Amino acid sequence: MELSEEITIPAKLEKVYKGLNDITILKECIPGCEELIKHSETGLEAIVVLKIGPVKARFSGEVELNTDGAPDSYSLHGKGNGGAAGHAKGGADVTLEDAGSQTILRYTAKAQIGGKIAQLGSRLIMGTAKKLAGSFFSKFAEIVDQDA
Repeated sequence: MELSEEITIPAKLEKVYKGLNDITILKECIPGCEELIKHSETGLEAIVVLKIGPVKARFSGEVELNTDGAPDSYSLHGKGNGGAAGHAKGGADVTLEDAGSQTILRYTAKAQIGGKIAQLGSRLIMGTAKKLAGSFFSKFAEIVDQDA
């Protein structure tokens, strides 16, 4: 599964980049996030409860960041396990473009899933993924704009 999107965030690039690396902001923006722990500058652990169609599961996962292109770009890769509901692994490449008082954020995310959630069908999973990403970025833009 692959998902790409472009979002305009009403804040300067430096502020957007800082927000994307702030675990307090991320925890508030990630739908269903119960816990987000920063283990190192590049390593995070998360516990997230999600409902995908009829399947509701608590996923625990690890995410590794690559900030070599900071602050204009970075990537992340991770894997998560939802017990009987299934598992997922994937990553995303993110670029930030300075647009004056705004920032254009572009991302491409890829994921592989298995278990019960994989049996739900790609249309349902893709729809849920788009909804979750939209929810994340709407909340993120709102929080970053408030902190302006």
